[in-house]
Amino acid sequence: MNLDRYDTTLAEIPSAKETSAMEERSQVDRSKATGLGVEYEESGSGPTLVLVPGSCSTGAAWRPVTAYLKDRFRCITTSLPGYGRTQERRGAEDVSIRHQCEAVQEVIERAGEPVHLVGHSFGGLVALAVALAGRAKIASLTILEAPAVGLLYRSGEEEHLAAISAMRDSYFGAYGQGKHDAIGTMIDFYGGAGTFAAWPERVRSYAIETTPVNMLDWGGAYGFRPTPQALAALDLPTLICVGAQSHSSVRRANKLIHRAVPAARFAEIGGAAHFMIATHAGEVASMIVDHARLASEQR
Repeated sequence: MNLDRYDTTLAEIPSAKETSAMEERSQVDRSKATGLGVEYEESGSGPTLVLVPGSCSTGAAWRPVTAYLKDRFRCITTSLPGYGRTQERRGAEDVSIRHQCEAVQEVIERAGEPVHLVGHSFGGLVALAVALAGRAKIASLTILEAPAVGLLYRSGEEEHLAAISAMRDSYFGAYGQGKHDAIGTMIDFYGGAGTFAAWPERVRSYAIETTPVNMLDWGGAYGFRPTPQALAALDLPTLICVGAQSHSSVRRANKLIHRAVPAARFAEIGGAAHFMIATHAGEVASMIVDHARLASEQR
């Protein structure tokens, strides 16, 4: 199996003009950004959580969850490069996930103490990459449905890799042909048919607006291929969570993370699909609380 045929080509990712436009938008209103242009919002008190959202969203996506947590935790949210108030750092020729890692590492450094790192979707993949890099002070790791396509490849899971890649190719192709809302294909793949249409107009509009950024994200996801040895060496309390109604290929990718990381725990939220931090915020918050408690007891 050759992953090269699934890689993002330069022709498929945003042009320099599109990337520049996204960078210009991301430079507006940095009143709540770090000195290095990374969004940083803080609320509550207690042990520190750093919550990383996925693509096409900002730290505000975590508000339904932090509503349950801010009385017990210091909750820090951010946005990945190109979203919210976080500057875009990438271009068509360099889509490496290291750029997102650096942004999250800056947030953790500003937090000033070991954090319970939580990531959803692409933010979950970034959180895993940050943990593997070993430069940040992390007390525990929680991953909610990371798009671990590189791990599907390394594990020989061709059917599941092909399913995700077919969706991505369809979405990219439609966008390249001028379908401005092509990203709906990806949203419905993750959330189920009709998910995108059911979103509030402002949420759909933001997803459409940030489509060029999401395309860069996919390049980073395909390029991130952690080895079994690296995952086996991850000595960190880790929780992998999926929705019971999520796509089988997404669930499989996260099960592989669970199997590869020593002593990682696996949890499933009944009735939930990919966008669980909005639809099942209370259940997600409860799992974060329990995992942080267990991690603290293991110190």
